[in-house]
Amino acid sequence: MTSTTDQLLTRRTVSRPGVDLAVFEGGNPDGPTIVMVHGWPDTHELWRGVAEVLADDFRVVSYDTRGQGESPTDMPDAAFALIDLADDLFAVLDEVSPDAPVHVLGHDWGSVQSWEAVCRPGAEERIASFTSISGPNLDHVASWLRRSVLRPTPRSITHVVAQGISSAYVPFFVSPLAPPVMAALGGRRSRDMVSGLRYYRANVLGGHRPRQRRTRVPVLQLVLTRDPAIRPASLTESERWTEQLERTELPVGHWAPSTHPREVAEETARFVRSQLT
Repeated sequence: MTSTTDQLLTRRTVSRPGVDLAVFEGGNPDGPTIVMVHGWPDTHELWRGVAEVLADDFRVVSYDTRGQGESPTDMPDAAFALIDLADDLFAVLDEVSPDAPVHVLGHDWGSVQSWEAVCRPGAEERIASFTSISGPNLDHVASWLRRSVLRPTPRSITHVVAQGISSAYVPFFVSPLAPPVMAALGGRRSRDMVSGLRYYRANVLGGHRPRQRRTRVPVLQLVLTRDPAIRPASLTESERWTEQLERTELPVGHWAPSTHPREVAEETARFVRSQLT
C-alpha cells in the first residue's frame, strides 16, 4: 500500500542530552494520541501508511529515534542503552501530551525500547496502552531462554534452537565488519543502518541476568507469523510479566507497518479503543 496523504507533516524538536529528536505529528488533534516508535534501520517514515489509516480518529505522532533519520548524534555505543532510549520516549510523551497518557505503538527496536519504558514503575500513568510488533522485552526473552535451558523439554529446546537460527545475523551486526559492509551500500539508508548498529552493540554485547520486568500497562502483541527474525515462542514469556496481555497473529512478514499498514492500524485502533474509558 502506498500512502496518498502524508499525515506526519508538523515537525518539532525534543532536546535530550547529546541529541535533538525530530518529532512529527498529524491526524485528528482531538483524538486519542498514538505515539509510534520505529526500529532498525528505519525512521518515522515507516509509519506513514499506518498514520494515514489512523488519522481520522487519532492524533498520530512519530519521531526519529536517536541516531536515525533527522535525529543524528555522534554519541558512543553506551548512550544507546535501553534506559536512555526509554528516557527519549518519555521526553517525547511529555512534549506532545504533558497532561494525558498516550498509546504507544512500537516495531522492532522501537518495540524493544518501548518495552523498557512500559516496564518502568509508574509507566501506566503516562502510557495508556502498548502495541508491540516484532520486538520483545529483552529481559523476558532472557528469562525464557534461561528457563528453557535449565528445565529443558524437547518442545522448549526446539523453540530455542529455532530462535537461535532466526537470530544468527546478530553476531555479524555487533562485529567490526558490519559498519564498513553496510556503509558500502551508500545513501541515507546505509547511514541509518550503520548508525543504528549502536542499538545492537549497546544492548546485546555482554549479556546480563534477566531483570524482573513487570508492567501494569495493557499490552497487545501483534505476532507476525511470517517474521523470519522473531519466532512466536520467544514472545510467550511476556504473559508472566504483564497484568493484561492480548496476542493477535497476523500472517505477514517483519516489515508489516510498511507492507500491511491497514492491518496494523486496524488492530492497533481496536486495542486502543478497548482501553478507552
